Amino acid sequence: MSPADRLVQEYAADLTAALHGPAKAKSRLVEEVRDGLADTAAAYADAGLPAEDAARQAVREFGTVEELAPSCQRELTVAQARHTARAVTLTAPFLLACWYLARTAGHAPAWQLPAAAQLLAVHLAFVATIAALLAAATLTATGSLARRLPTPERLPLIVAWAGTTASGAMAAATLALATAATLTTDWPLLAFAGALSATAHATVATSARACRRCARLPVVAVTGVRT
Repeated sequence: MSPADRLVQEYAADLTAALHGPAKAKSRLVEEVRDGLADTAAAYADAGLPAEDAARQAVREFGTVEELAPSCQRELTVAQARHTARAVTLTAPFLLACWYLARTAGHAPAWQLPAAAQLLAVHLAFVATIAALLAAATLTATGSLARRLPTPERLPLIVAWAGTTASGAMAAATLALATAATLTTDWPLLAFAGALSATAHATVATSARACRRCARLPVVAVTGVRT
């Protein structure tokens, strides 16, 4: 590998280490920067500069990794917010379906907490509905509307905590359904519902945690991106 190519690869590696976000979006963004840097270096080399000097001039034109990273991170933060919003949108209906199964399951005489279970179901269904609506609004705001309006600065953090709240509701649903399964004759159905709720919790919690991390990183204001 030539010194010029090594300089471009080191720049791309440093940028990769500085950024956080969805793997595919991050890889695509770094690849675009790498290709742009290589093309700029090639243009300077064609103009007569030695290859290594051309690469250094291209890096100076692009700016240091510390200078470029905030704008790139903003794009990845919005991408992560969309990823989390999509996870909530897809999994929140599972929470509602699980509680529908719980309500329609036949109860054995040993069932002791129908009133408490119904109250918890109402609260968790409300949380799931609000989270799903917010997630859908986020997908709209960072999708088609992003072409006309800038993405609100605090939206990723709001989405992150909405996802965290939704994942907490799913964890509570998993525990409640597991408990209910021991008190009803239809325990296989409730056990299946609990497994679905646990899977949804794991999916949303992981994405929300990544979104909180991205939302806390320094960024510069740019419009949202669709992924």
